[in-house]
Amino acid sequence: MKLHRGSAVSLVLAAATLAFATAIDFKADLSLKEKTSSSSIQQSTEQTSSESAVSLAPVQPVAACSDLLTVDLTAIGSNITSAKETDSNGITYCSVEGVFASTAGWQVMLPVANWTQRYMQVGCGGLCGNINLQPGAADGSAEVTNGEFVLASTEMAGGSDGEFGLDKEKRAAFAHQAVHQTSQTAKKLIQAYYGQEVAYSYFNGCSDGGREAVMEAIRYPNDFDGIIAGAPAMLFTFQNSFHHACDSLDGIEDGLLSDPRLCNFDPSTIECTTDASNNSTYLTSAEVEAVTKFYNGPVDARSGKHLTVGEEHTNTALAAIKYLIFEEYPGDNYTLNDFDFSDSTIDLLRSRHPLLDAVSSDLSEFHKAGGKLILWHGWADPHISPRTTIAYHEALQKRMGEDTLNEFERLYLLPGVYHCGSGEGPSAIDLVTPMLEWVESSTAPGAIQTSTPASTGESKFGQWAKSGSGSGLPPLKRMLQTEASGSGSAASTVTRPVYPYPAVAKYKGSGDVNDAANFEEGKPLYTKKTRDWLGEDFFNPYTPTKA
Repeated sequence: MKLHRGSAVSLVLAAATLAFATAIDFKADLSLKEKTSSSSIQQSTEQTSSESAVSLAPVQPVAACSDLLTVDLTAIGSNITSAKETDSNGITYCSVEGVFASTAGWQVMLPVANWTQRYMQVGCGGLCGNINLQPGAADGSAEVTNGEFVLASTEMAGGSDGEFGLDKEKRAAFAHQAVHQTSQTAKKLIQAYYGQEVAYSYFNGCSDGGREAVMEAIRYPNDFDGIIAGAPAMLFTFQNSFHHACDSLDGIEDGLLSDPRLCNFDPSTIECTTDASNNSTYLTSAEVEAVTKFYNGPVDARSGKHLTVGEEHTNTALAAIKYLIFEEYPGDNYTLNDFDFSDSTIDLLRSRHPLLDAVSSDLSEFHKAGGKLILWHGWADPHISPRTTIAYHEALQKRMGEDTLNEFERLYLLPGVYHCGSGEGPSAIDLVTPMLEWVESSTAPGAIQTSTPASTGESKFGQWAKSGSGSGLPPLKRMLQTEASGSGSAASTVTRPVYPYPAVAKYKGSGDVNDAANFEEGKPLYTKKTRDWLGEDFFNPYTPTKA
C-alpha cells in the first residue's frame, strides 16, 4: 500500500460458524473526523450506486497474454499453469491460472482493453475449495460492470469436507497465506502485463471471504488500500448464527426489523392448552422448554454464562470442528453429540485462535498504512450472527478509540437481509463505489441506498462450495413480497437507505414505505453493549501465528 499513487459454532461455535458460535449452526489521510456515534453522524452526502468514483485513465497491455507464462513467481512460492484470453460477461480478459506450493489454486483475470489501474481480489465462502471471481456488494458499480478491475481469487487449498485441516501447509494456506500470496502474484502479473504497478488495491469478500478480508487488515496491512468485509466468519473457531422474528418495533410494520435486538420473543406465548387440537400452530410445554433453550443459545452448565455472542443456531459445520478448530484431531467417529458446550471447550479453541480467527482489535498498522475498512452484515443472517460483527466493531472502538476508528472504518447493517445477500429486505447494495471514493478522494461514506435485487437467482458470493456428498450450508433465496408484486418479482422495487452503525433508517411518517426518499437518519434503537460471553477476550489484540 502506497500513501499516494499517480498513474468458525457454525460451529465453532461457525467454524464452529463455523464451530462454537457456528456450533449449532477498508489512501489518503482523512483530515476531517466525522463521528458516527449515536449523537451525530454528520457524514458526507448520501451516496448511491449511480455515483461514480474517481476517474482513472485506462491502461493498455504491453505484453501478450501468453507471455505471462514466463513470469517467475518462484519467490512467491507459485508457478503458472496457463495464460490465455477468455471472455466473461462480454469482456475479454487475459486469464492466468496457477498453484502455490500448498496446492492452493489461484486465478487472475486481467482486462485486455479497459483496465483503469485498479485491482480487486475476491474472497471465497465456507471452507472454500472453489475460485470465485464474482464481486459482491457491487450492485451498480460501473467499474465492476465495465470490467475495469483486474480480478483475482484463490481456493485456499480448502474443501467442504474439511480434511485439508489435517495438513499443516494447507491449513496455513486456508487460514491466511494463500490470500496474501494471491495478492503478491496478481500485482506481479499486473506489472508484467501492463508495464506499471497497480494504482489502488481492494479486497471484497463475504462469509469466510469476510474473515479473509479482516485477516488481511490484521496480518498484511499493506496488501490492500480498501477492504470490504461482509458477514465475516471472523471468529472462525467460535461463531454462532442468529435470526430473530418480530416487527413494528422500529416504527413501521413492513416485515423488516431495523434492529432485531429489540425483539425478545417468548415461546411460551404460543404454548397450547391441554385441550388444544391444532398442534401445528401451538407448542407443547416440552417443546416450549426446548425452543426457549435453543433461542437462548448455549451456556456453560457450571457458571450459566453464555458461550456465544448471538442467539439461535440453525446450521453446523461439523467438518470444521473435526479437522480445523482443535489442535488434536478428535477422530473419524466424532459427532455433534461429542461436542461439549462448556467453557472447557472454549479453552480448547485457544490454540488455533491466533491462526484461524481474524478478530484482533488492534488495526493500528492498517490505519497507519492508510487503509479503509467497510464491514457489512445482514440482520437476518441465519448462518453467522451479525452480533459478532457488532461485537468486533465495539472491540475496535474500545481499542482504537472512537475518533481514530471513524477515520478508517464503517459498519452497515441491512434489515431483513440474509447471509451475504438475498432475504426479505432490500439486499442489492453498492459498497464498491463508496469505498473507491473514500480511498481515492477521501470522501467518507455516509448513507448508502439499498434496493431489491434485479435478479432473484442465487449468488455464489460468500456461499459454500458443496461437495459431492451435498455438504455445505443451504442456499438462501430472496422471498421479498410487496403489495404491488405479490411474488417477489423485480417489477416492484423497494429502496431503503442504510446508515453507518449505530444509526438506523427512520420512516418520516408519510409516503411510500418502499421508497428510500421517505426515510431519514434515525437515532439508534438499541444502545446496550453486547452481552457478556465467555469468549469475548478473543477480541483482545494478539499475535497471529503462521501455521
